Amino acid sequence: RFIMKKLSRPKSISKSLAIYAGVEEAKTVKEKVHAKVVATAIEKGAAPLGVEPQALKDFLKDPYIRKGFSVIIRGIAEYGITKPQRLSAPFLVVWNFTSECNLRCKHCYASATPHPAPDELTLEKKMEVVDQLDEAGVAAISFSGGEPLMNKHLLPVAEYASSKGFYLTVATNGTLITPKMAERMKEAGRGYVEVSIDGPTAEIHDAFRGVKGAFDRAITGLKNAKDAGLTVGLATTATHHNIGVMAEMVELARELQVDRFIVFSFVPTGRGREIVEEDLGPKEREDLMNFLYREWQKGDMQVVTTSPCYARISVSNALKNAGAKISPTHFADLELPAEYREGAKALTEFIGGCGAGRIYCSIEENGDIQPCVFMPIKLGNVIKDGFQRVWDNNEVLQELRDRDNSDYAGSSCPYRYICGGCRARAYAYYGDVKAPDPGCIMYKDEWDKIISRERGVRIRI
Repeated sequence: RFIMKKLSRPKSISKSLAIYAGVEEAKTVKEKVHAKVVATAIEKGAAPLGVEPQALKDFLKDPYIRKGFSVIIRGIAEYGITKPQRLSAPFLVVWNFTSECNLRCKHCYASATPHPAPDELTLEKKMEVVDQLDEAGVAAISFSGGEPLMNKHLLPVAEYASSKGFYLTVATNGTLITPKMAERMKEAGRGYVEVSIDGPTAEIHDAFRGVKGAFDRAITGLKNAKDAGLTVGLATTATHHNIGVMAEMVELARELQVDRFIVFSFVPTGRGREIVEEDLGPKEREDLMNFLYREWQKGDMQVVTTSPCYARISVSNALKNAGAKISPTHFADLELPAEYREGAKALTEFIGGCGAGRIYCSIEENGDIQPCVFMPIKLGNVIKDGFQRVWDNNEVLQELRDRDNSDYAGSSCPYRYICGGCRARAYAYYGDVKAPDPGCIMYKDEWDKIISRERGVRIRI
């Protein structure tokens, strides 16, 4: 750890990983020594997983993979091994690139409008955000909104970020992905396009999205993205509006031959506060998670969810079944060798379920930093305060990273390191990032209290 701390500057570790992978050459004796130290550390860590050195070198040829490894190494150097692991920078930043949108979705966390916000960052400032995230060592950027494809700055910023080695994704409603746009997105930087669809039919989807014809345009856009050779995901938000047709949603995803089907947990924030009755109860959520896990095991498509309890369900199954897959967080999935399945719990505790303010955070269109897109707590501003300074020092982030604190609702839960509960849902319902996640089956009594309270309010009205 002492030696790694000496090498812990993001660029130093990335350089050492590039030398190890064979994509760069060591120009000095110092660089050779650094690369040897890093190689020894990662090979030692990969050996129990059955990963051969050559496979590891091939894996590290991608610049964003090197960025991700660098974040882990620096986190261990700075904080030691923790549960869950504290990191020196987030793996992923979701950037709400604009508040402008062409739909009127009932559950929009951003309360997006047809017009951009007056304080949206200029192109020059957006490029500065990319520079700061690169300097911090962030591995991936997800452009969201609003509808990011409505913003003229998206493609030049994406091109610039791609040149810095970021893994890039775009979360979109799909309606603006023409064949030409799909090709331009591909040219701007390799990555992943996630199209949101909230029902298997136009009737269901359009009713939730607020614009007639949105379903057909989203399906066309998704197909255009696939035809352009982009990696494509279909995303849906689970609510009472579509829970009864979730099996049909999975089949739609298969018919469209997407690479990934992801189910977002509903969080009553933004416009979602107006439809809180659409939220699923703990039993409904638990049944849905188990259904999604069974669908994932069929092997033809990645099936994940933003609900951190999915990590609990996947690791429990992995401990029972050799070769089963685990999903320690919504943007990662792993299939462990049968002989290492006992390590599934340790690995999942290391990654830690809910990543809000820990392995992931968000940036608003004006540069404000939040723990999560669904958690409207201003931590600081990238331009005014500096990204790394906020990440290292903000008190809310410190609270989110300490699951052993007696004030943390799940501090006594046996799954607190694996899952941790959705912190955005806790904040939405209780105004406290350390409160229980009322959608969790382990806290069903909290949900019952909420239902009782809501019924009382309605009766009094």
